[in-house]
Amino acid sequence: MASVSFSLLCCLFVIIISQASSQTPCDNSKGNYTIHSTYHNNLNTLLSSFSSHTEIKYGFYNFSYGQGTDKVYAIGLCRGDLKPDECLRILNDTRVSLTKDCPNQKEAIMWTVECMLRYTNRSILGVMENQPTNHNYYDKNVTGSVNQFNDALESLMRNLTRTAASGDSRSKYATASAKAPNFQTIYAQAQCTPDISSEDCTKCLEEAISIIPECCSGKAGGNVVKPSCRIRFDPYIFYGPTLKLDPDAPPTTPLQSPSTNNTSSQGNRKSNTSRTIIAIVVPVGSVVLVLSLFCIYLRLWKPRKKIEIKREEDKDEDEITFAESLQFNFDTIRVATNEFDDCNKLGQGGFGAVYKGQLSNGQVIAVKRLSRDSGQGDMEFENEVLLVAKLQHRNLVRLLGFSLEGRERLLVYEFVPNKSLDYFIFDPIKKIQLNWQKRYKIIGGIARGILYLHEDSRLRIIHRDLKASNILLDEQMHPKISDFGMARLIRVDQTQGNTSRIVGTYGYMAPEYAIYGQFSAKSDVFSFGVLVLEIVSGQKNSGIRRGENVEDLLTFVWRNWREGTATNIVDPTLNDGSRNEIMRCIHIGLLCVQENDAGRPTMTSVVLMLNSYSLSLPVPSEPAFVVDSRTRSLPSSELTEHNSSQTRSSESTQNSVNEASITELYPR
Repeated sequence: MASVSFSLLCCLFVIIISQASSQTPCDNSKGNYTIHSTYHNNLNTLLSSFSSHTEIKYGFYNFSYGQGTDKVYAIGLCRGDLKPDECLRILNDTRVSLTKDCPNQKEAIMWTVECMLRYTNRSILGVMENQPTNHNYYDKNVTGSVNQFNDALESLMRNLTRTAASGDSRSKYATASAKAPNFQTIYAQAQCTPDISSEDCTKCLEEAISIIPECCSGKAGGNVVKPSCRIRFDPYIFYGPTLKLDPDAPPTTPLQSPSTNNTSSQGNRKSNTSRTIIAIVVPVGSVVLVLSLFCIYLRLWKPRKKIEIKREEDKDEDEITFAESLQFNFDTIRVATNEFDDCNKLGQGGFGAVYKGQLSNGQVIAVKRLSRDSGQGDMEFENEVLLVAKLQHRNLVRLLGFSLEGRERLLVYEFVPNKSLDYFIFDPIKKIQLNWQKRYKIIGGIARGILYLHEDSRLRIIHRDLKASNILLDEQMHPKISDFGMARLIRVDQTQGNTSRIVGTYGYMAPEYAIYGQFSAKSDVFSFGVLVLEIVSGQKNSGIRRGENVEDLLTFVWRNWREGTATNIVDPTLNDGSRNEIMRCIHIGLLCVQENDAGRPTMTSVVLMLNSYSLSLPVPSEPAFVVDSRTRSLPSSELTEHNSSQTRSSESTQNSVNEASITELYPR
């Protein structure tokens, strides 16, 4: 009973501090913006981009966007024990609350228990700022001597200040505890934005500490928050283990405070001496410099080729080490899948079967056993696996490794337990498990995953086979894009490519790709649009039966949209969803499936549309489709040419047209 009471008391105090420290000063004195202005659009774009920066592992984000007076600067900071995905999730939630609470202020800041988010129209990186300052305290008094408690607290906070200020430009964060009178323990943290100097961090924290006697004297807990730093003390532990940062990762250089200038009187006293020194040093220094440069040239001229070779060797060694870390022993996988027992088969795709397995350490995996007649060489297979394995995003299925033995080629993936999206969305019973809130999160997760492939990964990738069966769902029904068997890498500066091998799935293919073999990021946008309309309607793109008539999905959606009966599009089981959100998703889906690829939005714009309801959406034009006896959707003007110029498999719409390699590579 005592432990239950203690747990309830802890929860109560967490709730109190959460409510108290979620504060939003909106500064009208720094100017206001108008809705849909350039500044407003820049602000939405900037804040929406935070969630895509999964490469940052240390909880500090500083970005800017725009030009001139409409340029927006933003800083996000999370507590040092928060994992990157938790940090991004909380910052994203804070972004929504901040823009809601401060609807037109050019400068605003919000503190939560775990994070701080601020934006402004002036450069703030490396600038230590003390205002605005907020504080709060627990409505619980310390027991015993207040003076002794304050002494213990002050000593603890001073030690934390030194530790936090000694951090690098990735993290200035410290936590610790100390004993206080009457068997009390004080748990505390100190944190600065890591862009400021150690001196400024110390100054900011000391000023925050100096507020404690005024705001929180005799209280068992409290906190003080400023734009550049924050402190907190508490009678219960409120933080977890501090995340360990990679010591080899180069931190960004913090902006240092400007040094003070010498006074004019000091300059006058030294001026004569300086002239004499300059008169001697400059000629001598010039000669020495010329000789030094000549020697350096002689040293570097011959060995330069050796240096370049050494760099290539180092790079090759790194790749070999990485490849070795990914390679599984074939027998290990064979045992894990129980000799590839059919009982463990999860599915069958164009590249081969997928099996569930369990390694000796208990880790559950999914193993794709590629067809033996793929015709792909071992080196080519291994190189492509290395590229895909470097893709890391919460909305992509992670490739853990591979195995090569004889003609056997295995791909080892993380196991995603809830099967694929089509397993739920097209089943009249199972689709009930996906209410609108879950479907909306699935749409947003797919969009962020595609955006990562198109813009944010070190490789620019066109997936080319986005469809409901290639969207896997984890324990929390978060989507993960899978099956990069048809993905195509393109150069960073390349906008589109061409291929004579049309791969993908009919019904999800963009018309310019299905007919002419032209693919681009907009091809994936088209597939995403079809996916969105399937998720909203609960219907396959292959056709909707209405009495005696069968109508393909795009025809059905466009007709109802044009006739003002868009509610007919919505899955009848979605009786708990926001009508505005659902209609907005239909609108976005139609924008993505327009026939002219130039009219389709980029995935950056799509993510912004999904996250910002204040953005007005353009009017969509008619989708590209024609209904034939099968289930493919192609522009009618091109159907004859398409059928005569392309040889196609007789597979149905839902089957993929595959090629041998995992990816087709374009040099970057």
